[in-house]
Order: sequence, then C-alpha cells, then structure tokens
Amino acid sequence: MRILCLGAGAIGGYFGGRLVEAGADVTFLVREGRKKALTENGLRIESSFGDFVSPVNVVTMEEITGDYDVVLLTCKAYDLPSAMQTIAPAVGSGTAILPLLNGLAHIDLLNEKFGRTRILGGVAKIAATLTPDGVIKHLNDWRYITFGEQDGAMSPRVLALKAAFDKTSVVATAVPNIMQVMWEKIVHLATIAGMTCTMRASVGEIARTQYGASLMVEFLGRNAAIAREEGFAPSDKFMAEYKILFSDVQSKYTASMLRDIERCNAIEADHIIGFMLDKANKHNIDPTLHRFAYTHLQSYEQRRAANRC
Repeated sequence: MRILCLGAGAIGGYFGGRLVEAGADVTFLVREGRKKALTENGLRIESSFGDFVSPVNVVTMEEITGDYDVVLLTCKAYDLPSAMQTIAPAVGSGTAILPLLNGLAHIDLLNEKFGRTRILGGVAKIAATLTPDGVIKHLNDWRYITFGEQDGAMSPRVLALKAAFDKTSVVATAVPNIMQVMWEKIVHLATIAGMTCTMRASVGEIARTQYGASLMVEFLGRNAAIAREEGFAPSDKFMAEYKILFSDVQSKYTASMLRDIERCNAIEADHIIGFMLDKANKHNIDPTLHRFAYTHLQSYEQRRAANRC
C-alpha cells in the first residue's frame, strides 16, 4: 500500500512513523519548515514501546505525484477545509481517506468533497506531543487506532491497512460498526470537554463539589440521548463505565481542549460542543447544558481573538 500521511506531528507522525518502522511505503505531506527539519534530522519518536529515528519520505503539496492508496488525515477540525485542499492532488478513484479527527462533523464534509465511498471512519486513542525540537514524545501506553467502512463492510482495503498496522506496536482494530464507535466517542468527548472546560477543572475536582458528579452524569445522559436519537445508542457497558468515571473524586482527567485553553490555543468548540448543541435542538433534547458550555467556549475564542486570554 502507498500511504500518505498529512502532517508529521504528534498523531500523524506517531502512527505514520510506526508504519515506516515496519517497512510500509509512507510519505509525509508537510509544510516547508517541517520538511527541512525532517530532511535534516529524520522522524524521531520517543516511546516506552521503542524509540525510533529514521529518514522518511517527505513532500509538499506542490510535489505530490500520483494517487495514494490511503491518506491518513490527522489535522485539527478547524484546519479541515485547508487540509482537504492540500490532500486533493493525492486522491484518486481508489484512494481511501482515513480521518482521525475528534467528533463526527468532518465525515459529512469529507463525503461531500471526495465522495462517501472514499471516506473511512476512524478514531485514535493516543497521548503524544510534538516537542519544540521536533521529537514526537509518546506519553503513556495508549497507541490505539480503530477504523472501518461507513457501510460496515470488511473491505480488502480495511483489512490490508489493519495488516500493515499489525506489523507495528500500534494496536489496530478494523470494525464493522465504526459509526457506533465514533458516536460513543463523541458522547464521551462532548461530556468531558464541556464539563472540564466550563469548570476549568479535572473530573476529580469537579466531582468533589456538591453537585459536580451529578451534573457530569446528567450531561453524559443528554449526550447519550442525542446519540440514541441518531440511531447509535451507547451500550449499557459504556454508560456504566463513564458514570463511574465521572463520579471518581480522585480522577485527574481533563479534556485536551482544556489544555488548549490553558495554553491560549485554538479549540474545536464548533466541531464538538456546537455539533452536539445542533443535534440537541434537532431532537428536542434539553439544550441548556450544551448552550451554556458552548457560550463559555465561544467567549474564550472572543478573548483569544483580542489577545486577552
């Protein structure tokens, strides 16, 4: 398989780098600055599952030649419009695009741009960061990627991609119900992002307040109700696990969106909380908590735009 990875940051660099390590044909599509760094220093990963340093194939948008079998799309949601333009020269009739973005709103945009048959569903569970000197630091033992066809078919291309990842230390799972997996993830993500960002606190700090645990569980229920109305009700096991999580007074868990706020970075408010607010309104589910969280996040974006965060 000929694989193109958009970017060589924490997510794309880690998954793409592990494929390179296993001998896969991977090219990284990057900007000029990152291309220069990768050309001079190679791709560098530091991880408890093995450090990796190697030269890699790199191109800029203008240097793309031919179609790729798979494009790994690992941008932030707010960069999706420009990312779609960037990968377009690499997409042919047989190309599969695997987006590893948070949320679900990007699926419709990619379907419209490239056609539904080209777009896989996917989720990643990994904690990694790109250091100022260009090293991808893997922060814990999460290294999971789950993907599949939107229609549930266990297609040859999905099985081939899984086989490529099976040669690496990445734990890859090909599933026939990727949309269910993605809906459960956004139920979790909207709850953790909405609550920890609004309260500017960890799950444990919120749970130790008088109403915190019950409020988090209530918000979880609202998000689950949205998924149920969309035809993807979270399982009883999922709900039980997250009710326990959101009642854990010792938990230090926060959303990555909160960490972005604390660093005065751009956030995916529209893609996560705004998306779920629209769905709540569509299905006549009480939108009060979503509206409050979304207003909080939009207010942060106003302050950030004015350089006041």
